Amino acid sequence: MAKKNIREIAKVIRSKNSSPFEITFDIIFKDLETFNKVKENNLITKSLIASLYKLKEDEIMDIIYFMPALAVKFGMKRIVTSGAPGDTDVYGAQQHGPLLNIELDL
Repeated sequence: MAKKNIREIAKVIRSKNSSPFEITFDIIFKDLETFNKVKENNLITKSLIASLYKLKEDEIMDIIYFMPALAVKFGMKRIVTSGAPGDTDVYGAQQHGPLLNIELDL
């Protein structure tokens, strides 16, 4: 197995609002073979995501492997409601940064 950074194997890594109270994340892989390896080996887990965002596992919503898009999708509740005082990212579009450090054994 070779260790790969997520940026080498994904063509899109993004975050966005799914409501004023939640952010959704997408990791879209470059090819079916890589998507299948990640899915079959359950490499994107609540534990991994929670550690990256310094959250508890139960704060991460279901992780969904969506084959038609070759994507892994998950969500989490926003700490501050979108647009409320103290919100620093109204659209939730700048929250994917920690995902860029994922290293996977493929």
